[in-house]
Amino acid sequence: MNTAIEFLPARCDVLIIGAGPAGSAAAITLGQAGLDVVLVDQHAFPRDKVCGDGLIPDAHQALAKLGLLDEVMQHAQLASHLSCSSPRGKRIDIQGTLAVLPRKQLDDIVCKAAVAKGARMFAPLRFTQLIEEEDRVVGAHLSQGEHTQQIRADWVILATGAVPAALSAAHITHRQGPSAVAMRCYIKNDAMASQITQLEVIFHKSLAPGYGWIFPCGNGVFNVGVGVFNTGGGLLGQRATARSKVADTNLRDMFDQLSQLSESAKQLINGGEQLGPLKGAPLRCTLEGAQLSRPGLMVTGEAAGSTYALTGEGIGKALETGILAAQAILLNGQLKEDQVRAHYHSQIDALRPRFKLYERAQIFSLYPWLADLVIWRAQKSARLRQRISGLLNETSNPGHLFTLKGLVRLFTH
Repeated sequence: MNTAIEFLPARCDVLIIGAGPAGSAAAITLGQAGLDVVLVDQHAFPRDKVCGDGLIPDAHQALAKLGLLDEVMQHAQLASHLSCSSPRGKRIDIQGTLAVLPRKQLDDIVCKAAVAKGARMFAPLRFTQLIEEEDRVVGAHLSQGEHTQQIRADWVILATGAVPAALSAAHITHRQGPSAVAMRCYIKNDAMASQITQLEVIFHKSLAPGYGWIFPCGNGVFNVGVGVFNTGGGLLGQRATARSKVADTNLRDMFDQLSQLSESAKQLINGGEQLGPLKGAPLRCTLEGAQLSRPGLMVTGEAAGSTYALTGEGIGKALETGILAAQAILLNGQLKEDQVRAHYHSQIDALRPRFKLYERAQIFSLYPWLADLVIWRAQKSARLRQRISGLLNETSNPGHLFTLKGLVRLFTH
């Protein structure tokens, strides 16, 4: 990894700004195709990243496509189901291919794979502005301390995550505020290692319109956190209420409540050692809030809103959208530039129904009593459990479950 700005090349085929899952996935895809890729990030790796660290099936699929699944799983804590508990303590286990790996490790693995495929990595460098000629992006200005240098490229990929500063500098943001905010910490509790082996999600009216989670990382370490969302599909008019809740929420208070709402959280937190401070971060969800492209520029990952509503899961779709951006650029020469951009847009549009599904499902965090009813019904119905599992595993699209008509049918049939 190069750290000095004076070693930054003057040009490359593709400049990728942001070396997280989306940027590194794009770099792997482009590098193995033989393109000259420069990958930059504002932080030197390995670095911490606030996240729930959960790897759901779409992340497994994307990592397999990148040839990294086996390596990641060697370091991850594997799990077979996601356990959801309702305000009244009802519980269902949703079967799935799941794992947990702290982002400090995951991102380092994916970034190193990009370098192994030929990408040149420079960090820490901060993106300040784009270089534009005749309304086309042709590079970027990068800084390190007081020093600034420009690098020109045939294409620039922006994979800078949820913080809006880079999006604003690139003049592509439609929304400054986040879709959600979350806070987590790591807790060490060896006594609970054999008791909490699966991913746990806790719904409660005190956490609405969000939830709490406990994800085992292995070696007696747990990722414990809370998140609150402002997305919603309009069912029962929840969107405005949720936005107000996000603006007013004190995440630290919400985290403190978690230990009172779940017995496992109480034992884990009260009997464990907190490793480091609570850390919070914004999220951008539902493929909204920014343009997907400009001439010469692709936007991908959480910068493009690649995180799911309700769950806050974004690693898999960050990887996937990074791959899609790279694959579109590889069509350059076969297609005109506007067709390359249109192809990328169409590939992202194909993902939107899944994002809309999660957005409609946000109703369960806003109205936890509905989670009570659905979990109670799912305890009695193997078919319903299978349909919910299909949502997690992306093998089906049970969108009708999250409509008013679907909820009525759920309890009348």
